[in-house]
Amino acid sequence: MSLTKLATIISSLTAFLLMLLKFFVWFFSGSIAVLSSAIDSFLDMFVSVFNYFALHNSEKDPDDRFNYGRWKVEAIAALFEWLIITLSWIYIFYESVYKIINKEAVSYLWISIIVMIISVIITFMLVAFLNYVAKKTDNLVIKADALHYKTDLFSNSAILIWLGVIYFTSYHYIDSILWIVIAIYIIYSAYELVKKWFLLLLDVALDSEEVQKIENIIISQNLVTSFHELRTRQSWNTKYVEVHLVFNPDIKLVDAHKISDIIENEIPKIDKKSIWSISVHLDPYNDCVKCVN
Repeated sequence: MSLTKLATIISSLTAFLLMLLKFFVWFFSGSIAVLSSAIDSFLDMFVSVFNYFALHNSEKDPDDRFNYGRWKVEAIAALFEWLIITLSWIYIFYESVYKIINKEAVSYLWISIIVMIISVIITFMLVAFLNYVAKKTDNLVIKADALHYKTDLFSNSAILIWLGVIYFTSYHYIDSILWIVIAIYIIYSAYELVKKWFLLLLDVALDSEEVQKIENIIISQNLVTSFHELRTRQSWNTKYVEVHLVFNPDIKLVDAHKISDIIENEIPKIDKKSIWSISVHLDPYNDCVKCVN
């Protein structure tokens, strides 16, 4: 088993154990902070399992059945993850409002504090391990996982501080007010994130600036008399471009092909971080009825 897959398994198991522990404590304490942290651990487990699945499937080479690869598995899983996040935080919002209305206090506060201390220590160790794997393998998925758990480390530390404030001040409503604000923020952030994946599933075009740069590259070739049917779309890490180039009917095929190669080599320089898939069709005349170019 590769080190990267081992890292995702360890992340999943760690999140699973923390989730069980936190849900158990929340059942007795009623703390919204512990509940939110338990749900967060559940989402962590989901993300880590998803990362393992993504590493195993989405990076497979295109084959006879999936000519363009399986990258959309990640987008579909991200939409499902957004649904879980949104429903979870709507429930936390409901629980927080309910506790304020009914003036419910947090019970077994000291147990909650102990659990969060354990959570911070374990999360710190996991982040250190993931950072080690990320540096050794330079894997983007593991880097993202490490960043995700680093965020959890900060949030768990913040929860621990708030539980300490409640313990020493007895202002139990702070627990609910804090998580109402965070729930609104998380739901909004999840919506902003899912928009990107949803648009990718719909084969959204490249942004107007990139399209303009592509057009400028094509226009810069003097022997190209015009172009039409320029279409673009993007996936997770690949940008697709299709275009019909129009040449003078007398041009040699080898010369037209050389110009096409120049264009295909220049376009990827627009965004060197992405993979580009460019398909160029050579026309001896403009056969497009709707063309404006």
